[in-house]
Parts: sequence; structure tokens; C-alpha cells
Amino acid sequence: MAKNRNDVPRHSVAKATRGEMVRRIISRVIAIVLGTTTAVVGVAAYSLNSQIQSHGIQLTDANGKAIKTPSIEDLKGAINMLLVGSDTRAGQSAVFGHDRSTLADVIMLIHISKDRKNVVAMSIPRDLMVPYPSCPDPQGGAPYLPQSYGQINATIANGGPGCTLLTVEKLTGLKIPYLAMINFQGVIDMSDAVGGVDVCLTRPIKDPYTFLNLSAGKHTLQGMTALQFLRTRHGVGDGSDLGRISNQQTFLTSLVRKIKNGGVLSNPIQLYSLANAAARNMTLSSSLSNVGTMVAIASTLKNVPLDKITFFQIPSHTGLPAPYAGRVGLTTDKAQIIFNKLINDEPILVSGKNTGYGTTNTTGTTTNSNDKNSLDWLTGTNSSITTCAG
Repeated sequence: MAKNRNDVPRHSVAKATRGEMVRRIISRVIAIVLGTTTAVVGVAAYSLNSQIQSHGIQLTDANGKAIKTPSIEDLKGAINMLLVGSDTRAGQSAVFGHDRSTLADVIMLIHISKDRKNVVAMSIPRDLMVPYPSCPDPQGGAPYLPQSYGQINATIANGGPGCTLLTVEKLTGLKIPYLAMINFQGVIDMSDAVGGVDVCLTRPIKDPYTFLNLSAGKHTLQGMTALQFLRTRHGVGDGSDLGRISNQQTFLTSLVRKIKNGGVLSNPIQLYSLANAAARNMTLSSSLSNVGTMVAIASTLKNVPLDKITFFQIPSHTGLPAPYAGRVGLTTDKAQIIFNKLINDEPILVSGKNTGYGTTNTTGTTTNSNDKNSLDWLTGTNSSITTCAG
């Protein structure tokens, strides 16, 4: 039977069928890829969890009693975490040297507000002189006795990073349920995971101790160079640990801008890459030894404005009398203002007018200067401000 002249020509029907077949094939390929990716990420996350948990630190109080792991509900409140950078060479490349001591090279308290509108990172100089609490021996031996005055970076040698955490709790009056300790290789791997961090220098840096040699101008730092930049103290400012902290804040604020502006916090693959770099080189408290907890805490930063992510130094000063010459003392009255704000979960903002020794605000404007929570006397910066080292 002849077809009606108004019927669709056969070649048109065939063309539509091929298009439909192509769409089906593409849909199936996408489904397979997504399914495979999900499975791979799931297996990788399980492996990562196992790796983290096998090296977890059980936090205790001063009497050695285990601290209860925070619940999911606790994660909805304000979050306090202590980040410790260890200078241990154990189990790492010989390029870092063979120093057998273990000290806290970097100590930073991170506070995320309950309303997720403010984040502060308070750097504590490694040379700060503070009282030590009694600390339990992680190996089960006799506890370490309290000390009326000692250098805070030595607390890690007394009772491990948990003792450093107990010392910061005693100093600030805060409860800190999360602890992360990173080694030298961790800094290298995490800078590589984000593809390097952009920094600028107002003058060249030549440091014979860390072997850092950078010209003035802009640089993208990753790998060993990133570690050298974070560790240098003789190449910036007045050569003190306070100058080094300001230099570190130049790097860290740039890192925050890259993570937030580059969409890392909303990219599961990049988040996993960072978590993987952390797991290989970090020792975490048991309260943090779960990828889900780590990602949940990292995700709280997504909606915090850059000018509300504040980096500052604990109020302190040099010029201590002998036998503590060359060390750092707490500026008690100003420090207590900061501690009270942290305890009460109040914002702490800086204007950018006082970025510290050896760094310069190159943004051209300051922020938060009219906000009642802005403390002009506080040495620090925020992630919306570009500072240059040197």
C-alpha cells in the first residue's frame, strides 16, 4: 500500500532514530562514568578513613581521662581547633635534616563562629613563655609535672601535641576538642594539591638557614619552596618569630583566597585531594579522624566572606629580661580581651592597618575599620587584604 504523500520521509525517520541512539549511548556512558567515579571515591574515602583512624590521638584532660568525642550536634555550634606544625624529622626525607628534637614549629588556634559568619586563626609564637599544666604521658608513664614558666613549643616534647593543646586551653580558657598536627612533608603536599600559592615580595629574601632565595615581585610557591617560605624568619622583618608569623599570614590569606575563589570547597575531587594530602602527613585527634567530620568543618568556610576570615597574632611582646632574653611574653591585658571574645563567640576583626613586622598591605584600602568588632591595635590581616612579605 502506498504511503500518503504527507507522511514523513523515511530518511527523516532514520535520522531521528540515529540521534536518539546517540543520546542514549551518551547517557549510558555518563551513568557509567558517574557510577565508577562514585565507587572509586567511596573506596578511596574508606581507605582514607582507615589511614586517619590508625594514627588518631586520643585527647585527654590533665588527669589523663579521655575526652568524649564531639557529636554531630556539637559540630553545629562554635568550633575550636588547634593546628600544630611539628618540626620532627622522624619518618621524613633526609632533605629536612637529622635534628632529633621534636618541637611545635607553628601553633595556631582556629575558631569558627556558631553562626558561620566569622573565622579567626590566632597564631601563637613558638617562643612564647607560658605556664604549663600537668600533662599525662602518652606512653602511660608518670605524668609530666606542671611548670610555672616555659617556652610553649617545648610542650610537645613533654606530653605530645595533646600537652600543647592542654597548655593553650589553660592559657585561653577555651575548650578545644579538635587537634591536627602537620609535618614538613604535609606542607609540601598540600601546597601541591592546590597547584601552588601566589605571594608577593617587596624585596628579595635570602635566608641561609632555610636556603630560601627569592627575588622581589610575585611568585607561585609550592613544594619545598612553600615550606621554606613558611619557615623563614631570618629573611623577613626583624628576624624574629613575630616577623615569621606575619610572613606566614601572607601565604595563608592567599591560600584561603585560592581555595574559596577557585571553588575547592564545593569540588569533591579537590577536597578529597587536600584531605588525602592531610591524611598522609597529619596526625589528627580521634575527634577529627573521620573524613566526613573534616569535610563538614571545611565546608563551614564556604559562605564566610573573605574579610571575616581573620588572621592575627596573640598579643605579645619581646624584650623580656634575662634569663628569657630573645623569648616572647604575653601582653596580658590585651590578650584577655581576645580570650573573652573567643569564649563568648564574638567576632574579632582587623582593619589591616597593622599587618606586622616585615609585611606590607598592598590592597590600598583597609576593611572593617568602622566595625565595632575591629581592633586596630591587633597585629594581623584578613583574607580580603593582599599583603607582601619582605
